[in-house]
Amino acid sequence: MRLLTAAALSAFLITAAPALAQEAEASAAAASAAAPTDAELAQFAAAMTKVKAVSAAVQNGAPTAEQQAEMAGAVQNSGLTVERFNAISAAVAGDGVLQARAAVAGAAPSAPGSIGAGVTDAEAAQFATAMAEISGVARALNGAQPNAEQQAQMAAAITKVGLEIERFNAISAASAQDEHLQARIALAQARQAE
Repeated sequence: MRLLTAAALSAFLITAAPALAQEAEASAAAASAAAPTDAELAQFAAAMTKVKAVSAAVQNGAPTAEQQAEMAGAVQNSGLTVERFNAISAAVAGDGVLQARAAVAGAAPSAPGSIGAGVTDAEAAQFATAMAEISGVARALNGAQPNAEQQAQMAAAITKVGLEIERFNAISAASAQDEHLQARIALAQARQAE
């Protein structure tokens, strides 16, 4: 009886092992395909900075074993596995919003007390909407000063989204020198484009 039980158990394990392995592979693939968190995007951005620096030194298109090890080390030091880094990289390449989220995660925060630090997500979205509205007028100017009618069109587009002109101008001036604010505005634009 024990022999029959042992034989049945062995047969179960032999037939179940491939199914269990497939389930484990499916779980790993699902985890790789899962949408990256903000923390993972920050890790990805940190690793990508180092990977880009190494890849810039690659000659003839093929990294050396030492360069590959350096890139893998940069990824692992960020807290991501190489597989997860590659999965995030593939996802970022095909998704504008995800790409913009990664840029936000990788940008140094706005200085405390700065205009950029005080811009809310709603204001970033309003600014992005206003910029989209006034871009046609700005293109038509071709570097020239706007006339009264064009100024009125731009002012109307800004106030229509709920921003005061002074606040819009302050955000515009701050974004020229604040990488994090630029990234947040780009994220708002990417979300609007979806």
